[in-house]
Amino acid sequence: MQTLTVRHITRYSYANPVTFHAHRLMLRPRDSHDLRLVGAEIALSPHGTMRWIHDVFGNSVAIVEFPEPSNELEIESVLTLERYGLGGLVFEIEESAKTYPFVYSPDDRIDLGRMLDPHYPDPNGELEGWAKGFVAARPTDTMALLTDINNSIHQNFSYNLRIEEGTQAPLDTLHLGTGSCRDFALLLIETARALGFGARFVTGYLYDPALDGDESTVVGAGATHAWADIYLPGAGWVEFDPTNGTIAADNLIRVAVTRDPSQAVPVAGGFTGMTGDYLGMNVEVSVRSGRPEAPLAA
Repeated sequence: MQTLTVRHITRYSYANPVTFHAHRLMLRPRDSHDLRLVGAEIALSPHGTMRWIHDVFGNSVAIVEFPEPSNELEIESVLTLERYGLGGLVFEIEESAKTYPFVYSPDDRIDLGRMLDPHYPDPNGELEGWAKGFVAARPTDTMALLTDINNSIHQNFSYNLRIEEGTQAPLDTLHLGTGSCRDFALLLIETARALGFGARFVTGYLYDPALDGDESTVVGAGATHAWADIYLPGAGWVEFDPTNGTIAADNLIRVAVTRDPSQAVPVAGGFTGMTGDYLGMNVEVSVRSGRPEAPLAA
């Protein structure tokens, strides 16, 4: 078990005071057998009123209303977590699913629903052809197949921490050969779906022990992170991180799971102001071992 503190600060700056629309925050994870939420605090400047809901996937979402205009908006989240790692690939896949292709049970197919279907245009079958290129024989080992795809993205694509909003379409990532962790996760998800696997998008954070000494050794640490879950009967949802080429890694801190990346934005909201008022956004994320040194200011 590892005790971790996640501090996530988002700041927006404006040339003049603007009126904020309701903001949607996806910053609070759910308790599970591998992740225990010990504490969660959110500080807002200017002051806002907050209410909590569960979205269609069961994620915790805060809806915040800001009653007063301001020329700056700061949202600070501090999480205290206990992460219980599996210590390696210790899950068991059902015998019928150990080789690909396999057929999900009728109940699994109903429950996986749209997470089985590719979501993005592939008019010439490029992505499907790329996916099928990993299938050397039929049948083939399921985990070996998925590991090859995960490793291929990690080894053959260049990581780029893009500041633009949104996520690249999978074909764009395939053509460019570069992308962010969100882009790589989506490419893996759509590739898995093209082969008939149920897959979903995961957003959260990445812990790198080296960052406790201020020198990162993994890609994507020090920022929000994204990866893919692929559903394997018997094992359940298995975490694949193509950015780092890992599977079921103990350093992944899950916050929210969704069908599509557009549904998993940590901080989303708008404002009303004059043209040119928006000056920019800055995001700071740190994931450290231990508990927070002090509570957030009221």
